[in-house]
Amino acid sequence: MRIALPAGVSPWDAAVLLMLGILGILYIAGSRVLAARGAHVRRWEPLFFWAGWLALVISVVPPLDRDAAHRLSAHMLQHQLMMVVGGPLVAAGRPMIPVLWALPAVIRAAPWWRAQPSVMLAAALHAIAVWIWHVPVLYEAAVLNEGVHAVQHASFVFTAGLFWWTLIYGRYGRAAYGASALYVFVTMVHTGVLGALFALSGSPFYALYAQRAAAAGVDPTSDQQLAGLYMWIPTGVVLTMAGLALVFTWIRESGRRSTVRAA
Repeated sequence: MRIALPAGVSPWDAAVLLMLGILGILYIAGSRVLAARGAHVRRWEPLFFWAGWLALVISVVPPLDRDAAHRLSAHMLQHQLMMVVGGPLVAAGRPMIPVLWALPAVIRAAPWWRAQPSVMLAAALHAIAVWIWHVPVLYEAAVLNEGVHAVQHASFVFTAGLFWWTLIYGRYGRAAYGASALYVFVTMVHTGVLGALFALSGSPFYALYAQRAAAAGVDPTSDQQLAGLYMWIPTGVVLTMAGLALVFTWIRESGRRSTVRAA
């Protein structure tokens, strides 16, 4: 029995939506378990989670997902929605806690859930994912093959979420926010360089998009420059604000610790 999918939704898109749906259901179920046990979460965490979850859904359904196959700018906008909005907001919402409480105790007790990767490792993994997937042969492979496309998107969302998780909830808490701000700055620089390469380009990098944009009556170079601006400007603004927030919180925490020690 074959299930008819809505126009523009591929089987891979449907699989991703199914996974997001399962994540949402587990989050709701786990939140109810925690509430029944008298546990409380910060009020902004569910808001962040659901805002990020919605951003991820929007990024993989038409019209954005359909347009991403024909215009590089739409594809880049799709990626920024995943890496700068969806992944970070979901991570900030700490979904792992309610999700684990929706699963059997034997899974919840597994030791690997307690692993705390360093922000250096998370930043490095995110940088590798961002740069390697923009190599022409890999980028075009993702456009031509839905399975490769799904892997590309999964790596973007996972590494972005992991990076922001370690920034906010790292193993040393607020005491490490100063170091975290440094990695935010490094990330802002290397993503800005990549975005600038696209925005200031004088010819298309991807032959596939050059052909498809021209067929749609769009200038390929202008479309690529717009794609670069999507990566360069919004990402830079978000990372700058995050870096300043981390520095401010780090200074405030350092002052509080000094006051406690003096007392």
